[in-house]
Amino acid sequence: MFLKSKKTKLMFRIVKNIIRILLDKRKLKLVSETELMQQKLILGRLLSNQQKLLNIEKIEDTEFSIFSQWGDDGIIQYLIHQIKDLPKTFIEFGVENYRESNTRFLLCNNNWRGLIFDGSQSNMAFVRQEAIYWQYNLRAEPLFISAENINEAIKKANFSGEIGILHIDIDGNDYWVWKEISQVNPVLVIMEYNSAFGKNRAITTPYDPNFYRTRAHHSNLYFGASLRALCVLAEEKGYAFIGSNSHGNNAYFVRKDKSSPLQNWITDFEKGYVRSEFREDRDAQGQLTFRDWSEVVPTLNALKVVNVLNGQMENL
Repeated sequence: MFLKSKKTKLMFRIVKNIIRILLDKRKLKLVSETELMQQKLILGRLLSNQQKLLNIEKIEDTEFSIFSQWGDDGIIQYLIHQIKDLPKTFIEFGVENYRESNTRFLLCNNNWRGLIFDGSQSNMAFVRQEAIYWQYNLRAEPLFISAENINEAIKKANFSGEIGILHIDIDGNDYWVWKEISQVNPVLVIMEYNSAFGKNRAITTPYDPNFYRTRAHHSNLYFGASLRALCVLAEEKGYAFIGSNSHGNNAYFVRKDKSSPLQNWITDFEKGYVRSEFREDRDAQGQLTFRDWSEVVPTLNALKVVNVLNGQMENL
């Protein structure tokens, strides 16, 4: 059994390396975009099947990337195979042109029905012109999401009740939008968190329906919510926190009535926090400084955040 597990892990690593080689070939224009997509899907299916044979101990052990920026494709594949009778429907916010997203592999590999939103009309028009828009049951809607419009937008797209996955990544009002959502009742929720807000504070940017990350502060570090704030909201909404991806930007939650297959993964914000190593700070001219966020955040302490434990406004 140990030998089998060792061989499976080796195969898992080999297939992930093949995907990296394919991406390098695409950069060198040795394969077409269509060929790359087809080959990535085939290799993704191999990884998903190999994953079922692994002895998974922690969330990062499941990671692989087909269309996701980081290893979230693998996490999602693992989770959907753990929960029985999971509705094959998803909603994802903030997908840009959907070429790099956390639900595209789910759509193509598992044939789920999906609804995606992005604030850009051109991004959604791009998706509608792609072959996946007729090959799969996907709806792409341009929308600058706010707490006031999200439930009506979901209803208008004919999504309601229990769904498999809700994924929110809008670089701003993430906490407030999840708090407001009632039109759907997702089993799994994936939330982007702001690692730069630290491990211990339960804070979010104040609600502003027109919030735009770069306009709020040129550093691009003032946005969204801390992991602890999202864990507090998750508890209020009946969800358990099961961990973060290894790059420290996405947190995973499971609805408590469906959590029994994942009991060993349930954790708290202290143990589940992963520090992001992103160096995305920008100066006032919009140029990357490549400074670690720990150097920048102390200079932003005049900016206001909401402590979700008491509702009070505080300095960052």
